[in-house]
Amino acid sequence: MTPSRSLIALAGLSALLLAPAAAQDAAKDFPNRSLRIVVPFPAGGPSDVLARMIGQKITEDWRQPVVIENRVGANTVIGAQVVKQAPPDGYTLLMAIDSTLAMNQYLYRTPQYDPFNDFTPVTLVAKTMILLMVNSASEVNTTSELIAKAKAQPGKLNFGAGTISTKLLGFLLNKAAGMNTVLVPYNGSAEVTQGLLTKSVDFTLDGTSAAASLIQSGQFRVLAKFDDRPFPPAPNAPMVQATVPNLDQITVWLGLVAPKGTPPAVVEKLQREVATVLADPAVKAKADAAGLFPATSTPAEFSSFIRNEAERWSKVVAESGMKYD
Repeated sequence: MTPSRSLIALAGLSALLLAPAAAQDAAKDFPNRSLRIVVPFPAGGPSDVLARMIGQKITEDWRQPVVIENRVGANTVIGAQVVKQAPPDGYTLLMAIDSTLAMNQYLYRTPQYDPFNDFTPVTLVAKTMILLMVNSASEVNTTSELIAKAKAQPGKLNFGAGTISTKLLGFLLNKAAGMNTVLVPYNGSAEVTQGLLTKSVDFTLDGTSAAASLIQSGQFRVLAKFDDRPFPPAPNAPMVQATVPNLDQITVWLGLVAPKGTPPAVVEKLQREVATVLADPAVKAKADAAGLFPATSTPAEFSSFIRNEAERWSKVVAESGMKYD
């Protein structure tokens, strides 16, 4: 080997040896300025509420401000694009919902991002509870009564849903219960809650955080929940599966992802901090009370989880025929 080639080889070897050290140094200094969590929903919904809980505690722990940025629109696509295009340095995160990472790619003929190749999974953060609710002025008191009324008036009852997950859940509920109800689409939980409050819809399928205070005040009646976890504001709410046994338990999940290429050491530092935050008794109690139910994972576990969920929901999307372009 010529001297010049030897120098090139040594330089390449040195670069390989120094790369891990540089990554560790980047993680050691991280964060040294403000962070941003992009929430692809309006303020007041489950993802926004949880992002603010996490952001406040990170600010306290790391003494760096965490800015929550609501970028609404196109079924979370706009928020996802913002984070996809951000520098991969760990300072911009996306509070993704299940539809962002496991459904949108099957709903759009020309997806604006690739959930598997444009993002780096950080951690799962929550598995929220979905409720079947009516306005308390409704004559419907049980899931059985709702199904009977829907069957007596095919295509006349409507329901509100604000995420892809709950819209597809409406399709699954209609199919499993053998009824025909009509979707009224909303843009997030805050709008869904307003729709039920004003009686613009007959019932809703939604998470708990935006509706919790109205449930507690008696303005909303919970007919059922879609999984078996307890929900203190409605302690006697049965599972939907007690009436519709052929329907699987379903949750809406949330997770944090970073732009693709974010250094692994930075991702791991973020994951450890979020896990610590969500394990804090005060944070967990507040989140549980809102039905957000924190749940964390390693980056590798979250990556595997996303792919498994995508495979499951791809079949539901195909069967439903739902498309957005």
